Amino acid sequence: MRIHIKTTKNKEKIPFMHQHNLTGALHKWIGRNHIHDKISLYSFSRLQGAEKTNGGLNFPQGASYFISYWDNQLVKNLVDGIQKSPEIFSGMKATEIILQEDPDMTERTLFYIGSPIYIQRNRETGGKKFYFFDDAESPDLMKETLETKMEAAGLDADETLKISFDQSYRRKGTKKIDYKRGDQVTEIRASWCPVIIEGKPDTKQFAWNVGIGNSTGIGFGAIK
Repeated sequence: MRIHIKTTKNKEKIPFMHQHNLTGALHKWIGRNHIHDKISLYSFSRLQGAEKTNGGLNFPQGASYFISYWDNQLVKNLVDGIQKSPEIFSGMKATEIILQEDPDMTERTLFYIGSPIYIQRNRETGGKKFYFFDDAESPDLMKETLETKMEAAGLDADETLKISFDQSYRRKGTKKIDYKRGDQVTEIRASWCPVIIEGKPDTKQFAWNVGIGNSTGIGFGAIK
């Protein structure tokens, strides 16, 4: 299930590095629960409606974004949390919540993205290796991550599942995101490119909720 959120305009200039603030608001609304330390069966998009200003962003008409959960009970907890404490950050507050049920995915294969898709794996020799829309390994890695999430959710494997980047998309590329954890800032580069997902309708609905790739719990890999 997906929640679409509309906000008031910001009262303070929003820095470009604000993704951790969205993550913090999400965790505040959900409250104490089991999802924080487990594989992320949810995803959320970037804020829409920004105007660039000197050194940051403004949302003069307010912002909009969406949050998707596989577990409908957590959606109910999220709505309750938003209603009790609608503050997000920089003076923005949630003013409107629209619930969207899982759409019929029988005929659908192309999915645009709400936030860039991040793919990484640990190297055996230490460190991390990152993969992008033009890497040959990326389709298998996106599939592997989604299958891991399906197993965590108790879903049966889908032998028909295939995931790939839409190489016909003319504006495909990468985006650099600086993500802050405490005092540490991590530079992340992720792919901005739609994906093609083939598989059973239930599998595609699951992907629509939990996102594609790594770190969907901190704002990567949300799909529309």
